Order: sequence, then C-alpha cells, then structure tokens
Amino acid sequence: MTFREINFDGLIGPTHNYAGLSLGNVASQSNEGKVSAPRTAALQGLAKMRALMDRGLVQGFLPPPKRPAVEVLRPYGFGGSDQEVLRQVVAEDEELFRKAVAASSMWTANAATVIASPDSGDGRTHLVTANLASMLHRSFEAADTHALLARVFRDQDQFAVHAPLPHGRHFSDEGAANHMRLAHSHGERGVNIFVHGEERGGRFPERQARRASEAVARLGGLGADAVYVRQSHAAVQAGAFHNDVVGVANETILLAHPEAYDDKAALFAVLHDRVPGITILETDGVSLEEAVSSYLFNSQLVSLPDGGMALVLPKEAEDAPNVWREVERWLACGALRDAIVVDVRESMRNGGGPACLRLRVPVSESAMAGIDPRFILTPKSWDGLCALVERDWPATVAPSDLVDPAFWDAAWRAYAGLEELIASWA
Repeated sequence: MTFREINFDGLIGPTHNYAGLSLGNVASQSNEGKVSAPRTAALQGLAKMRALMDRGLVQGFLPPPKRPAVEVLRPYGFGGSDQEVLRQVVAEDEELFRKAVAASSMWTANAATVIASPDSGDGRTHLVTANLASMLHRSFEAADTHALLARVFRDQDQFAVHAPLPHGRHFSDEGAANHMRLAHSHGERGVNIFVHGEERGGRFPERQARRASEAVARLGGLGADAVYVRQSHAAVQAGAFHNDVVGVANETILLAHPEAYDDKAALFAVLHDRVPGITILETDGVSLEEAVSSYLFNSQLVSLPDGGMALVLPKEAEDAPNVWREVERWLACGALRDAIVVDVRESMRNGGGPACLRLRVPVSESAMAGIDPRFILTPKSWDGLCALVERDWPATVAPSDLVDPAFWDAAWRAYAGLEELIASWA
C-alpha cells in the first residue's frame, strides 16, 4: 500500500503580532512590542508551501481561527456584543486581550500529535488535539483546533480525531513538536518517541508533561511500543521550549543536538535495536545557543518523491557559519540529498521556524481520500490564497493597532473572506 506524508501548514492570520507571550521562547520575548507584518508573514509561509509543492510533495494548509477570540473571553464574565466584550477586556485587562488576539495557531506543529495508522491500535490515523495548557494564549486555540481537525480529517473510518486532554499542568500537551516517528518508510510500523520535560526549576518552564505523552500514546493504541525520553534541562533553559528546537527525525534519520536529551545513550540504543540501519547524526561545534538562534533543528526533514531526503531550513541557519558548516557535512556524507533554504523571517521573529509551521500526517492512498480536498493545496488554490492575503491582510500591525475596533472589524472581514474562498472550492 502506498503511503505519503502530507505537511499541513498553518496559514498565518491577519492579527500576526509580536506580543512576547511565550515564556521560554527567546525570539518571541526579544521581539516583544515590535511592528509585525502579517501580509508578508502569510506570503512567506505560502512561499514555503509552494517550494514543497514544486518538489512533488503533497501540501495541505489549515486556516487560522477567528481572532480576536471573543468567545473564549465570555466565560470570564465579559458580556454584550463582540465589540463590547473586547472594549471591556481592553479597559480592564489588556494583557488578557493580547492573549485573545494572538495568531499563534499558525504553528500547527502544536495542533495535535499524529499517530500513523501502521502504529495505531485500530489501523486508523489518530490525531490527538493538543491542550496547550502551559500557555493561556495557546490554550485558547484547543477547541477551535479540535473542530478544524474533525472538519479536515472527516472520514471516521480512516481518522480518529481526539479532543484535547483535560487542562491542567500535570497533563500539559504541546502536540507534535514533542513527538518523533522513525520507520523504514511512512507505511511501515514505526517507533514513536515522546519527548517530555519535568519540573526542575529554572527561568523557563518545561511544557510537555510525561503524563500527557503517556495519555496520547494510550489514545493512539501504541501500548508498550512508545518510547519516552526527557529533554535535557540545559536545552530547555537555553530556549529549546519544544523538542523540535533541538531534534528532528524522518524515516531512518535522526538529527539532534548532543545536549538535546537526558540519557541519550539509552535512547539511541533502543532506536538502533528497533529501527535497524537508523542513522543518528549529532552536531559538532554548534552550541545550544547557536542551535536555538538559527533554528537548525526546527527544519523540515522530508522524503523526496524520487528518493533521498531534503532539509527545509530557515535563512537564519544559512547565515550562521557553524550551523551551515554542519549542514554541508550532512550533505557530504549522503544523509541529505538537498538543503532547501526558505525565508520565514516573520515567523522566526515570533519564535517559530519551518517545522513549527507544519503538522506532518502520513497517510495511505485510501486515507487520503478521506481528507476534505479543499485543504490540500493545488496551484489554483495556492494562487487564490495569495491573492486573498494580498488584498485583505494588513501590511503592518503595531501594538496600538491591536486595541483599535476598526482593526478588529478588518480582521473579521479577512476571516470571512477566507471562509468564502474555501467554500468556493467545493
């Protein structure tokens, strides 16, 4: 049976802004208060999607939820029309308002954890929606994301879309950003690796709870086959708030920073035993700080249709001499066939690289037929999204713009236009 991996990228929304909401995300916090460029951000993301399409990869997209998010504010005692709710929140708790206007759903690596059908207990592809409980602004996404995933992966004979785990720090779940899968091919049974944190103190929080990872594994029917490993404290405190800032895997290749994991020798021994022929490459001469600032590992490691793998890297990785020297070494040894450099600078400034922007979903041909085709990009639909963004997304957003009622109305019109465009593809 033929399997292929689909990358579902988040379309960056019209409220993309730099509010510095993500504690532990160095780029997000260092750019707090700066003027953002939503139109440029969305077009950069779309250009990355097109680069993969042009190389023969199947590319999907996920639309952003409506922002500012009024309905998440009403349970806190705010009432009236949508405008009245937002005016009241701005007046009484502007920090809460900024969390409700975040465009962080663009990073769909945090949307869910995907358990491939060859590994699951019932032969379906399982998507466990992340609760993102460790950050309030991200937790606001969970209900919308669950509804969206059920809409996209609509065939219940092929897909099981799970609701988020109940909120609470003991079950904080950050999605696929802390999950890796290794297998000889996308269609063969693989090994699912769950990377978690632990409360060890420090200036930055450790977001993924082991209990959450264990619950996701149970929901996906993995049983005792799941592998759990703790992220190193040094990596977290250097700004690796998710595993995908210090490690990336695909099929039989794992790229990782030497300080990514605690007890890495035990992890690597298990992987060599369960995936014979696996290649594990660690960086040489790249510090944790360089790995975090360049987002070397927050790159997409993808299987090319005609063989071999490519690494889709941010421009920042090419601009860092030690980092690019490492990429050249991986190319020279044959682990990679190609290095594809993309400009996603607007996303990078807010703390998310190429890998943050996508949720990877391996599917069989029959399962692919169970996906709503409107969310699989074609050249025509890609052109339509680009035209919509050019027309309706703001060129710039300053912090003062966010609290302007005219900005809210313009953003809501942009979301309505996106839904009309998607409906027209039916």
